[in-house]
Amino acid sequence: MNWEQLLSLKRAGDTNKRIRKEQDETRLGFEVDYDRIIFSSEFRSLQDKTQVIPLSKTDFVHTRLTHSLEVSVVGRSLGRRVGQKLLEKHPHLQSVHGYQANDFGAIVAAAALAHDIGNPPFGHSGEKAIGEFFKTGEGQKYKDQLTEKEYQDLCDFEGNANGFKILTEDRAGRNGGLRLSYATLGAFIKYPKESMPKKPTKHIADKKYGFFQSEKEAFNDVAKELGLLKRSDKHMSYSRHPLAFLVEAADDICYTIIDFEDGINLGLIQEEFALEYLSKIIRDNIKPENYYALSTKEDRIGYLRALAIGSLINEAVDIFMAHEEAILSGDFNSGLLDKSKYDAQIKDIIKISIENIYQSTEVVDKEIAGYGVINTLLSTYTKAVNNTFHNTASNYDALILKGLQKTIKTNTSSLYQRLMGVCYHVSLLSDSKAILDYKKIKGIEF
Repeated sequence: MNWEQLLSLKRAGDTNKRIRKEQDETRLGFEVDYDRIIFSSEFRSLQDKTQVIPLSKTDFVHTRLTHSLEVSVVGRSLGRRVGQKLLEKHPHLQSVHGYQANDFGAIVAAAALAHDIGNPPFGHSGEKAIGEFFKTGEGQKYKDQLTEKEYQDLCDFEGNANGFKILTEDRAGRNGGLRLSYATLGAFIKYPKESMPKKPTKHIADKKYGFFQSEKEAFNDVAKELGLLKRSDKHMSYSRHPLAFLVEAADDICYTIIDFEDGINLGLIQEEFALEYLSKIIRDNIKPENYYALSTKEDRIGYLRALAIGSLINEAVDIFMAHEEAILSGDFNSGLLDKSKYDAQIKDIIKISIENIYQSTEVVDKEIAGYGVINTLLSTYTKAVNNTFHNTASNYDALILKGLQKTIKTNTSSLYQRLMGVCYHVSLLSDSKAILDYKKIKGIEF
């Protein structure tokens, strides 16, 4: 892969090539990507979607929106730092093509901002709930009417693939979705493969999948424009865009450190653990007198968090540059932080977060409730949509359809498209809206 292609400013529907040197520096194309994401309704709904604690009413606990904003900030720093070093290493990118260090920061910041935009309500348990509906629930009946890959898309419903759908899907009056630059779309796609085969190798790009069958052509267009390396002749699978490693690192840094911080602020993890587990990461930067001068737990934990994030940013940049050639050739097969000298400390933090936060009674109880909500919504909506297609809709089905998005195609002959339309609708609901719709269906309140 080469940086000239990887930094493509092309957008869906373009007929002329966009040249970096011809860009308006006050309204740079990569920065436009960030603006389009942040003003989208899909991004806005993240303010009421679970990050760690479902439906938490505590003001300092992160939602998907605050998490995404923080990942974007870290991603921008990573991108700018890497961009500066890449321009020193490949000066022609600046002298001939006009790229600046901030371009790399803008691309990574926009892709990081959107990294969770496809997540359904109730966090990762929401993804699993959608999958279980088709794998072991009512949706099993559709298996024989779908191709193997279409059915797998539904059984392993993936927020990353759903995010790519949101960013690229044609709509009435909005062809090409948000019409982001292909460089930003490439950086967004952490798993540039289709849903099957599952985990064919231990390569990081094969861990999950990044696009549904419905967006296969859109993905292929992006991959070809960017010059991503093909990894298989049997199925659609490519090497990652190099900047996707920085987006992933930004997410890893934030959820590792900040989820840990949330757990401490909620009282699920003792404050003493913060200093114990973070001390090795921040030992070169911490000033004990500053730490002990802070009077509140939140301020002390915030101080440690800031130092830890700074240390991990520095190391992620160094790891990226040390492996740049392998990344460009598609031979780098792990996340950046997997190569970190702090890998043991990171694993320890994640372990204690799993035990004390992700598996806490509060989280588990609300995830169980979330399964019931999503199962009811999918059951009700798929019946209404399919009955309408077969001209067997009841009055109840007609009432249900009035509450669904007009973008769901009830007249398409493709069962896959109808089912995917329902899943897409459910995925866009906030936690509270999903519960409200569930209560309406159950007649719990009016």
